[in-house]
Amino acid sequence: MSEHHQSLLARLGFRFGINGPHAARTMMLEDLRLLLSHTSVDATHAEYVSAVVDGNVLGKPTRKARELAFRHLATLYALDASNPLFRALRRLWPLNEAAQPLLALAVALARDPLLRTSQPFILSFAVGTPVPREAVELMLDAANPDRFSPASLRSFAQNIAGTWTAAGLLCGRTRKTRAVAQAFPESIALLLFLGYLEGRTGHRLFSSDWMNLVGGSPDELEAIATSASHRGLLVFMNAGGVKEVRFPGYLTPEEEQVRQEISYVV
Repeated sequence: MSEHHQSLLARLGFRFGINGPHAARTMMLEDLRLLLSHTSVDATHAEYVSAVVDGNVLGKPTRKARELAFRHLATLYALDASNPLFRALRRLWPLNEAAQPLLALAVALARDPLLRTSQPFILSFAVGTPVPREAVELMLDAANPDRFSPASLRSFAQNIAGTWTAAGLLCGRTRKTRAVAQAFPESIALLLFLGYLEGRTGHRLFSSDWMNLVGGSPDELEAIATSASHRGLLVFMNAGGVKEVRFPGYLTPEEEQVRQEISYVV
């Protein structure tokens, strides 16, 4: 991916580089649930700061711990309504608690390069296949030769495995096994939206890496997209094999212009 392509995606909320919160944390699903349950849908960035640091809604023992938790959460999810990824997450989040793990994973993948490195690796395992921590460590080491110490690789691998487990794509406490995450209309809406931000349209939205996060046949995924459309989460039309997906109200006119520019460089 070119630097220009990355810079355009960054304007829509994606993050790039080599570092990410998974060097220290998982995707912090329970912390995110607590924060969003204690703040309004239209909360400002400053109000999220206040809730975590001043109000201590996450129950952290010290102010330093609260500030660190907020920094990791903001890196993972932005916590800012000016960010299209967070706006979409915040819009869909309260609609279905069961969809929240995959919603959180999708945005964390878009914003944490370290976690994103693991996506092809995790998805390469067949369902029911063991995914040893040592294999995750080897993957991280191969992607970043001589960059991490053995202790760091172990910690990063545990954090990454914890996130994939929380999202439902791995199962087991100490011995991880590849599993299938259930798809819901809310999660399918966000996964399609992420592909849309990357410049995809029509049937190409259903073959993106984002949609590979969920199980199901193409017909099943289209049926869930139809359900999402009926609920007003997106607009999905499928006639004569021609698919159209739109996201009214998700992007500002300026953001839509950026997305269209991205479509020309894909």
